[in-house]
Amino acid sequence: MLVNVSYNNKNITNKVDNAVGKPFTLKERWQMNGIGSPKLFIIGTSVEIMNLLILDNNTNSCNIELRPKGIIVRFRSLLETFALVIPFYKLSILKGDLATYTIYRDKYFIKVLADTKAVQKFFQKIMAYKADNMPPSIQDL
Repeated sequence: MLVNVSYNNKNITNKVDNAVGKPFTLKERWQMNGIGSPKLFIIGTSVEIMNLLILDNNTNSCNIELRPKGIIVRFRSLLETFALVIPFYKLSILKGDLATYTIYRDKYFIKVLADTKAVQKFFQKIMAYKADNMPPSIQDL
C-alpha cells in the first residue's frame, strides 16, 4: 500500500504496523547491525509513484526500513513523505543488469541503483531475513 506518512496519524500507523509489524527494538537493531538502507537513487518507478516524484525538481531518492514482517520504502515529494509498505509475502526483488535492483509489490515497483557494496549487502540482508522468517507454505508440508 502506498500511504502518506508525513503526519502523525494513528490510523495509518496502525495499518502499517499490522501489515509489516512494529519496529524492531533497539537491542534487535544492534544485533542485526542496523535495519535501514543507505540512500538509494531511484532510476525508474511505476506510474503512480512517478506521478508523485515529478512534482518537484529534487533528486529522486529513497530508503528502506526492515520490519519483522516486511519492508517500508520511503521517499519524499515536495514536502510530503510517502511510504510503500510491502509485506514479505508480496515482496519481489529482482537484480538487474548494471547494478540495479527492482522492488515489486502488486502494481507498484521502484528500480534503484546499487552501485556500492553497502547497498548490495543490505539487499542480501533483506533476502536472507525474508527467507528465514517466511511462514512455511503448503508445498513445504
